Amino acid sequence: MNSDEEDDIAKPEKLPIYRKGKEILDMVIKITALIPENDEYLMDVKACMLSDAAQMTVKVAGAEAAGLYDLKMENAAIIRKAARDLLVQQHSLDMFGFEYVEYYQIVRDLLEEYRLLFIDWVAGFDKWDYIIDRWGLFNPPGIGPFDKDPDDDIPFHGFEEDPEE
Repeated sequence: MNSDEEDDIAKPEKLPIYRKGKEILDMVIKITALIPENDEYLMDVKACMLSDAAQMTVKVAGAEAAGLYDLKMENAAIIRKAARDLLVQQHSLDMFGFEYVEYYQIVRDLLEEYRLLFIDWVAGFDKWDYIIDRWGLFNPPGIGPFDKDPDDDIPFHGFEEDPEE
């Protein structure tokens, strides 16, 4: 692997899913800036929306840094929840009388684009770079929480001197 490839791996902001997440965050910031500060309910909705939108880039970066399959999948599950929560926030905005609720369709359209990128991103996770998730939630296909860990068969002698020396 050359240094350019290593640089790309180290920079999640080069990933299409990260860039789309940033685009969603930027749009959510613009829309929520229209929420009147004196509306307590809409301000609570705004806080949730900003948090969910931020998770979509933060957790991509976390997953890319993590390496292990179970940690990537854990981050992916958090991203999925944040995206789904964002998707339904249009109803909250409407219910609490947000004047510009029609603008939120832009966010929903961006979320659909993000979903398609997400599917490809998760499909690219290395299923062989894992430790067994003993909770059984984020194991690669075919691996169970009660499976024997293949690393248990690797003899470990620590920092002892080599017996042949």
